[in-house]
Amino acid sequence: MNKGLEVARGKTKVLYEQPGQPDVLVVTQLDNISAGDGARRDVIPGKGRIAAKTTARVFRLLNLCGLPTHYLSGGEDDDNNEMHVRRCTMIPLEVVIRGVAAGSLVRRKPGIARGAIIVPRMIEFFFKDDANHDPLIEPDEIVRRGLATQQEIGVMSEIARITFEILAHAWRRRETLLVDMKIEFGRLVGGENRGQLVIADVIDNDSWRIWPQGREDLMLDKQMYRNLQEVKPEDLDRVLGAYEHVAELVASFPTMRPGMVALIADGAEHLPQVDSVARALSQYGLPSIRRVASARRTPSYVLHLLQQLDASFARLAFVAAEGTQSALGDLLDDATSTPVFRAAHASPETLALAVAKTFAVEDTVLFGRVLLVQANARSAILAADAQVASQAAAPNGTVV
Repeated sequence: MNKGLEVARGKTKVLYEQPGQPDVLVVTQLDNISAGDGARRDVIPGKGRIAAKTTARVFRLLNLCGLPTHYLSGGEDDDNNEMHVRRCTMIPLEVVIRGVAAGSLVRRKPGIARGAIIVPRMIEFFFKDDANHDPLIEPDEIVRRGLATQQEIGVMSEIARITFEILAHAWRRRETLLVDMKIEFGRLVGGENRGQLVIADVIDNDSWRIWPQGREDLMLDKQMYRNLQEVKPEDLDRVLGAYEHVAELVASFPTMRPGMVALIADGAEHLPQVDSVARALSQYGLPSIRRVASARRTPSYVLHLLQQLDASFARLAFVAAEGTQSALGDLLDDATSTPVFRAAHASPETLALAVAKTFAVEDTVLFGRVLLVQANARSAILAADAQVASQAAAPNGTVV
């Protein structure tokens, strides 16, 4: 990539200006690996290339799910380990999400058994300060120091939780347990979304703990390096091999599996119902096909159409748009092993969510979109409540 002046340098990466694009930076991953706040440092040739691949693949997944990130492009091609990212003012916090008790948590809280599943997920903030070993910092202290507002803390916590669940889903499908992870946030410095909080920095194999088959002794992450009593060349080769394996596993994370929703109207009078469901499905990126058939008037055609669609799509769901007395849903249900949903029994939004959940079991991108739609719905309720509460406040501050 064509890059300009160096902007910043960390332990494992360097940031450069992008000529002609002041709101874009070039991130170059280094071959460095460190532990103990930099007390141990080594160079593993090829690690930067693998870290760039892993980070790009994780961020592409999060972008596909609809989460706000700084990632634009690069990282996976022959581009010297470089990625294009949107320029941010970084918040000096590490946001740690814990799904399994491990690491510093069990040392700080001996009452929590190592390996215990943590639900709801635990969110912790650590102030980035190597000299003081990145100390734990409470939300009220974050606000007091002016590092972030209370609202931003809430946004970071929610995005961090969703990020963890998305990646945990992806790893579960590969028989691997995501134990914990850390992410960082920044505020965009330019563009129409200037000031927006986005996931920034990197998310690579240094950023999480992963245990294949749920077994700590099979770990594939940076903890392998931290656990070394002394560092030998063959140990670094073993670490590099684990990082390469992880990068290849992560390569399939951003893939959305093809699927189709067949919307069957029980007569032309139900086409508006079909259109409403199609619009609700579109927020998940689910494609749909519209057809008209009647369980009462054209039952043989319904069965022919069902068989044709079943044979055409590997992943399919049927939605019967019908009246409350129609037998279309029952006819479809009795004739196929494919999931069948009835539009008459739920609102288009509720129905679309149920269909999306069915596909999301084996599709991490769709799983992430479901989580985001649910989070946005909760946020809308809270925002509406806050608006009503503010309108109900009397001039003297009392609530009427």
